[in-house]
This record gives sequence, structure tokens and C-alpha cells, in this order.
Amino acid sequence: MPALSTTLISTLCPLICYFAYNIVVPLVERLRPSLSTIMNMQRRRWVANAAVRDNPFDAILSGNIMGSVSFLASTAVLLILAILALFGQVSTLMDALGSLSLGRTYTTLEVQLHLFVMLVMFVLAFFAFTLSLRQFNHFCIMLGAIDHAVPISEEEIDAITAMNALGARNFNSGIRAYYFSVATVAWFVSEWLPIAACIATIAILAHREFFSTAHRTAATAAVFAARRHAERQK
Repeated sequence: MPALSTTLISTLCPLICYFAYNIVVPLVERLRPSLSTIMNMQRRRWVANAAVRDNPFDAILSGNIMGSVSFLASTAVLLILAILALFGQVSTLMDALGSLSLGRTYTTLEVQLHLFVMLVMFVLAFFAFTLSLRQFNHFCIMLGAIDHAVPISEEEIDAITAMNALGARNFNSGIRAYYFSVATVAWFVSEWLPIAACIATIAILAHREFFSTAHRTAATAAVFAARRHAERQK
């Protein structure tokens, strides 16, 4: 029973950490702005500037974003199909793992349960990416619906920006599912390695989101933009 409990914890650890990270980060953002929060300010500047120019530049930018999201969503589908195929080849997979001499013994139930967790991770990534793609599509429609003949209101800018931010948030959620799915691969090496991989993944994501060079650069750009806006208002 203790061995089974350890195996179950190590199997579910990436999935639990994924959900926990998505819950905790918005709470931390109330105390310290994340890179995503800072980029939301740039998204608002994008919408505000797009409202006063009438050229295909914004459509090109939106298309590039949607292309990246679509690629990752398609990749998630391929990974889901690959894992589903493995369910029919569990015995072959166990023989292959045994031939690698990883120093572990597996039961069929343990491998099937772990494959199911991996499947859930990539299904979550797929839904996050497809939702993000849909929201970016809505953003493109809202951006294209701007009437350049009359000044746009601040409320409309906020609404269009919020749609873009929703797409970005779900895109980040899908990316995080990819990151934590890496920890599921470590399970085949050691029962404790997925836990260590999850801790390392959380540390890397937290650093990138709150303490990275990209965070400092984006924050600096936001400060400069705010100063220019304040000078124009004077």
C-alpha cells in the first residue's frame, strides 16, 4: 500500500501542480504584477493605436498570433492520438521500458493510470489552445469592427483588450500544461523524479513570470509609455 500511494502521488503530481499553479498565480499577481499583467498594458496600447490607423498591419500581427496557437493545438492532437495508441500497446511499452534498465518495475495498472494522466494533461492543453484560438478570433473581429470615422471610447478599448487578454491567458494555460507534462515523462525513470521535476518547473515558470529579464524589459517599456502618455495629456 505505501508503494502504491507513492506511485499514485508521483503520477498525479504534475496534474495537481498544474491546477495549483493556475490558481495561485492570479493571487500572487495582486501583490506583484506578472509579465502577463504588464503585457496586458501593451495590449491596450495596441488596441488604442489600432483604432487610429487603417492598414493591414494589425491583421498581420493577429494572424501571426493565431498561427502559433493553431500550431500548438494541432501538436496537442497528435500527442493525444499517440497516447491513445499506447493504451493498446501497454505490454510492448513495458517491455521497452524494461529493456532500458531504468531500475524500476511497473505494473500494468500503474502504466495505464500514468498514461491516463498524460492524456488528461494534453487534453487540457488542447482545450486551452482551442479556446485561446477562438478568443483571438473574436479579438480580430472586434478589432476589425472599429469605426475609424469616429473616436473610439475608452470602454470599447477596454473590452477589446480584455478579449485579447483572455486569449493570452488561455494560451499561457496551454503552454503550462506542456511544461508540466514533461514531468510525467520523468515518472518512467523514478517515482520521486516527477515531484522534483514539478518543483523545478514551478521555479522556472515563476522566475519567467515575475523575475526574468523579459519581465524587467516589459516593465521598463510600460513605464516609458506611461510617461509619454502623461506628457501628451499635459
